[in-house]
Amino acid sequence: MSDQPKVFDLPQSRPETLDFLRERRSNLAKVMEGDGAGPSADQITELLTIGARVPDHRKLAPWRFLTFQGKARADIGQHIATSFMKANPTAPQDRAIFEGQRFLRAPLVIGVISSPVDCPRGTPKWEQVLSAGAVCFNLCLAAQAMGFGAQWLTEWYAYDSDVQAALGLSEVEEVAGFIYIGPVTDAPSERARPDIHALTKAWTG
Repeated sequence: MSDQPKVFDLPQSRPETLDFLRERRSNLAKVMEGDGAGPSADQITELLTIGARVPDHRKLAPWRFLTFQGKARADIGQHIATSFMKANPTAPQDRAIFEGQRFLRAPLVIGVISSPVDCPRGTPKWEQVLSAGAVCFNLCLAAQAMGFGAQWLTEWYAYDSDVQAALGLSEVEEVAGFIYIGPVTDAPSERARPDIHALTKAWTG
């Protein structure tokens, strides 16, 4: 037997992937075609499969998904509108209509629910929450790689107790994000990016 260490092949460089990540920008949900063609059933399955392919300490899967399509978007919108008027009873009715139509901005909205697990081996909750955030971004990347627009939003209703109850969240769950996915006709505008050098320091002890 050879005592030489086994050499594994390194992954091949994927410049097209690096170009995609270098240029990636969020697509605004408000300019998506809400009545346009969204992902097919097979594409949604692929999106969720890719979305779940994230760092996950001890394989806890501390997140779950809610999908909103068709009439379900208007149905959850009714809960959002009702909750808004409950908190803002003097607001004009057209504002309630606006709030109730938020999920109609895209043909598909995926809710990523952070569901921390009580891990006997002590995986911190913070790591589990970070994993749910990674799921949100993976969904955005996968949707855009498929040719759709995607935006990760929370907005006020993600933190509203009445809306959370309508979504069926438990006491330990939170909305990590709503991922709006749909066709877009306009390229997203660039925005100022952080100065990486100003945010980076080599640790010297």
